[in-house]
Amino acid sequence: MIDFYFNAAPNPMKVALFLEESGIDYRPVPLDTKLGQQHTPEFLSINPNAKVPALIDDGVSLFDSNAILLYLAEKTGTFLPKDPKLRGPMLSWLFFVASGVGPYSGQAVHFQHFAPDKSPYAVKRYRFEARRHWQIIDDQLAKGRYMLGDDYTIVDMAIWGWAPRIPFMLDETIAAEFTHINRLMDELNARPAAERALALPSQHAFKTEMDDAAIRFMYPQIFSDV
Repeated sequence: MIDFYFNAAPNPMKVALFLEESGIDYRPVPLDTKLGQQHTPEFLSINPNAKVPALIDDGVSLFDSNAILLYLAEKTGTFLPKDPKLRGPMLSWLFFVASGVGPYSGQAVHFQHFAPDKSPYAVKRYRFEARRHWQIIDDQLAKGRYMLGDDYTIVDMAIWGWAPRIPFMLDETIAAEFTHINRLMDELNARPAAERALALPSQHAFKTEMDDAAIRFMYPQIFSDV
């Protein structure tokens, strides 16, 4: 049995999609970051970086969403490209999402909506980079049904986790321009596994208010003198 620590953020949701798609047996463990549950000694022993998702599989702890996707795909032998020659491109795109799409998307959201001082340069930089990275994804999807052609893989799942936030990190007009991303999202959202993954957070009473306490737990640097 896999213990899956999650909330409704983009990174946990892509792992939730894999778990539902694969049918692997797992136990969802909600972790409310707005309540500071990520900073408990118990959870830090699972993920020292105090982030979700994380999971425990047969006593082994794993963290970082794309590492988890790769681990689960190799464990189950599912949602990997059928052509062995596509393993390299799969890793390239998977790490592109991990090192570029996710971080720049997250920073674009943070500096526009949550930073205490709205630095014009920070907003401009991260909006620019988020849009640039998503355009690269859209251009790749213009070449085929999925990121690796005809094979639905963990790369598409990694994109599915973040893509719903594009209107919030950029705006509705820009989001509408990513026609190939929108096509992929429509297809994946229609899958029963995606419906189950999207419903998972609603089964738990996560805190929704971003009050001062939540901000302290999620963005402690705001109150730090360092």
